[in-house]
Amino acid sequence: MEKEVQLLKKLIEKLDDKNFNLDGWKSSAMIILARIFGENSQKLRQIEKIEYDYSSWSMRDTSGIPYLQTCRKLGRQIIETAVLELETLGLPAIESQKDAGFDVRPIVLAFEEILPASQFREIKALLQSNEDDEVIRQNLIDKLKVMGLEVSPKILANILLNKQLRGKI
Repeated sequence: MEKEVQLLKKLIEKLDDKNFNLDGWKSSAMIILARIFGENSQKLRQIEKIEYDYSSWSMRDTSGIPYLQTCRKLGRQIIETAVLELETLGLPAIESQKDAGFDVRPIVLAFEEILPASQFREIKALLQSNEDDEVIRQNLIDKLKVMGLEVSPKILANILLNKQLRGKI
């Protein structure tokens, strides 16, 4: 749990960075939150909804608070709540990542390290579809081909080199 809290606190620190990039920060936050709280976490959806408004009305806002600062404040509140939850309640049990004693987290991590969050969600959606296994297999192959020839070998290498799996193969 301490590592997860440290990761979240680093996300909070990045909010004060002079070269802050909202989209980059959101991507990092979503990956970390999905890993800690699961893909269906409400926190993940809240971070996803944070958007910088480039409309002329937001640029002329007379409240004196720059819109980007509002985005930072919202991000900080979400992540601080996640830290508080971890420190108070501990790590959540994410049942979808453990099945009959087999821990799929190393495999999930291998995908997360290589793919952007949106592509990982596409793969996950394909795997969770109600299609026939052969249809899913072909759709996965097609999707991985579109992502690039180097993607599949990198994912496989990450799976094979994972410390939890490496000695068991």
